[in-house]
Amino acid sequence: MPRFLGCLAIVLCLPAASVRAELAVSTNFEGGSAKVVAIDQRAKTIRIMPGGDPAQGWPCWWYLRIDGATAEDAITLEVVASDAKMPPRGNSPARLLPASWCQPSRAHYSSDGQIWTQTERSPPAKDGVRTYQIPGASGPLWLAWGPPFTPRDSAELVKSLAAGHEWAEATELCRSNGGRPCPMLRLKQGEQADAKRLAIWLQARQHAWESGGSWVCRGAAEWLAGDDPRAAALREKCEIVIVPIMDIDNTLAGNGGKDAVPRDHNRDWTDEPFHAEVAAAQQALAKFSEENRLALFVDLHNPAPDDGLPFFFVSPEDLLTDAGRRNLDRFLTISRGEINGPLPLSDKTRSSGPGYDPLWKQISKNWVSVHAPPFAVSVTLETAWSNAHSHAEGYRTVGRQLAQAIEKYLRDDPRK
Repeated sequence: MPRFLGCLAIVLCLPAASVRAELAVSTNFEGGSAKVVAIDQRAKTIRIMPGGDPAQGWPCWWYLRIDGATAEDAITLEVVASDAKMPPRGNSPARLLPASWCQPSRAHYSSDGQIWTQTERSPPAKDGVRTYQIPGASGPLWLAWGPPFTPRDSAELVKSLAAGHEWAEATELCRSNGGRPCPMLRLKQGEQADAKRLAIWLQARQHAWESGGSWVCRGAAEWLAGDDPRAAALREKCEIVIVPIMDIDNTLAGNGGKDAVPRDHNRDWTDEPFHAEVAAAQQALAKFSEENRLALFVDLHNPAPDDGLPFFFVSPEDLLTDAGRRNLDRFLTISRGEINGPLPLSDKTRSSGPGYDPLWKQISKNWVSVHAPPFAVSVTLETAWSNAHSHAEGYRTVGRQLAQAIEKYLRDDPRK
């Protein structure tokens, strides 16, 4: 036998267990974002910080794939704060984002990039490092700050919910500044003329890192487009518009989106918006308002790390009419009854007025409050993300409960 063939035979006869691949990290997929600090191959430990462009939003989102893991070896993931400074904003100088924004109490992992599982609660951060224990896998292993929801997921959601229903339309709000489609679902059932239909607008992810908002939106959309007779009754008398991701470009790139330069989507609601999605939403909402049809606007977000329960941001009272205040109170009362767990709605609301943000007038909810009919309700729902129930199913449950609250609220005509 030639010498080189003999060597080859020896290699092929080695036991499989003795051939160990090294761990490798990649982020070259939709929404992927992480910066590798170190990999300890012997200890199976990977230390990362959030990736993304800090000029395009807070560097708190991370989402990566690990290759080379085995089912026998648990992976230790260590997360530290980004070392990239966020650009100056107003009178605030460039600064580092506190680590708490990128260190949820539980991380998420997946063996297929589709079904996501929470880790056990991790110990509190020590010396700026938070550690998560991930079970091994016999193939690629995906890890993320929260359950990812990408532009592809948005397109697949609206397409699947519209399939087979003449009363549902999978369409686009617009094309983003980057030329990408912004998927949108429109629901209206029956022969009721548009002029007599109330309009409902649900949107999520004006801040790209807040993936939980899109999962809440998914839960709401699934119920609103589903078989429940209550949902069908709502579709008979309303036109419902649902946008699962507003900041398409930053969500795809794995950027944070919040405080992006020159403005993030939720500080862009001006007479001359920078973002195409905001301009398109304003145009559609203005048309509903001119037709005296816009009844409800809900913007879906995730809040600060220490917010343990979902809550509503509302507009300052001086932006509301007497009818608007009465309707808001009724909607909040109904929502507290419906959004009742496992992520129950807080009894208290917060106001996004002058003391909240210097750009408070440019926040979507406040813009809608100014431009909508007097009877309209405009709110932001913030769903807690560092919680044992802040996973895909928990978020979807909040969304379903929100949709049921909307149906119950609109059993009575808010214009009367």
